[in-house]
Amino acid sequence: MRKFFDLFLQALKGEEHEYTSGSINRAIFLLSVPMILEMVMESLFAVVDIFFVSKVNTDAVATVGLTESVLTLVYSVAIGLSTAATAIVSRRIGEKQHAEAGHAAAQVILVSVVLGITIGLGGFFGAETILRAMGGSENLIASGANFTRIIFASSPAIILLYTLSGVLRGGGDAAVAMRSLWIANGVNMLLCPLFIFGWGPVPAFGVAGSAMATTIGRSLGVLYQLYALTKGNGVVKVLSSQLKADFTIIRNLISVSAGGTGQFLIASASWVFLTRILSDFGPQIVAGYTIAIRVIVFTILPSWGMANAAATLVGQNLGANKPERAETSVWRAAFFNFVFLAVVAVIFFVFSANIISWFNDDPTTVSTGVNCLRIICFGYLFFAYGMVISQSFNGAGDTLTPTLMNLVCFWAIEIPLAYFLAKYLDLGPNGVYISVAFSESMLAVVGILLFRRGKWKTKKV
Repeated sequence: MRKFFDLFLQALKGEEHEYTSGSINRAIFLLSVPMILEMVMESLFAVVDIFFVSKVNTDAVATVGLTESVLTLVYSVAIGLSTAATAIVSRRIGEKQHAEAGHAAAQVILVSVVLGITIGLGGFFGAETILRAMGGSENLIASGANFTRIIFASSPAIILLYTLSGVLRGGGDAAVAMRSLWIANGVNMLLCPLFIFGWGPVPAFGVAGSAMATTIGRSLGVLYQLYALTKGNGVVKVLSSQLKADFTIIRNLISVSAGGTGQFLIASASWVFLTRILSDFGPQIVAGYTIAIRVIVFTILPSWGMANAAATLVGQNLGANKPERAETSVWRAAFFNFVFLAVVAVIFFVFSANIISWFNDDPTTVSTGVNCLRIICFGYLFFAYGMVISQSFNGAGDTLTPTLMNLVCFWAIEIPLAYFLAKYLDLGPNGVYISVAFSESMLAVVGILLFRRGKWKTKKV
């Protein structure tokens, strides 16, 4: 236990930066602990935020659900760029080219800012149109447009928070990435009830207060990341002289991120369609679904921490010309993830009613939330391998393979299946949940088969 505790503290401090030699289990532990804790805070905020928003009214919860179903398109861009940043930076670190890693990080910053401003302006001025297109009522639009407006205006902070975390993870500075997310989401949770309900001289902003708290928190997290990359003592160092466009690196970054963005855009767009199908059944159904998804995210995000650790190990070990060590790291990380999600699946199935009713006591909302949680958790055992395998492809810079996997499993299978089950077989919302569990399981099976072929080992970035 003493050795475990010492290793845990070392992981939190982020003192270790060499992951291409020595014990693989130790490397996975040192990388995954801060990444998991980073994602725990992210997922904890998602649950806390929806808890406070649910105390406003059902329309407020539905507003968050409808907005975030579209905002996932922004997350897709951010995650795609983050994927490319991790792949490129980790490969340069594995090759011991630290200066080139910093140069690549500078280009990540420039691209993130430009894209963030562009997307933010579109969402800010089109807030009402977005909510109306997603099936929101006029009352919902009137009360929730400011939330949508503010959230989209924070797009630069959203994208930078993701991409700079990708840079830090790629360099093995997972502890710094963890602290940035803890700052961002810790501030979010402190300000969220204050801005939603008001206190003293601070007026109550309702659901828009949630967006204000989120924006402030994320912005502070980004400032910490920028400080760490420019003034800190990490492996990746960004110099002011590097903050000018290098189109050779930008083209490489965009080339790698295109696949990453594409795969998450495909996955995110599928969620938009699923939410649109559910909106036909009423705001209570959307609210129940939104709460259940937030609870699911609470466990899925820590699992992504394990997957991100595998991606970093793949990139660095390929850079060090150790492909077999990279593959072994993936299988071990996937097994650890499997054990974790198996336990979570049992807990969710047994206590789903207690969990959902804690957020909302409307009978319809609770019922649909319980069904969503129980049905989707059946696919958790497949999810465990699927997410680690997908991120490992990305860590190798092979973003095309998971993009094609997502295209087939989500657009060719999940969306048509959800519509068919919900509308033609009259399964209603349950048909949507069944389609999610089935398509995610298929994604894992296909991913394992392709990963075993080993073509990702030859990818150059």
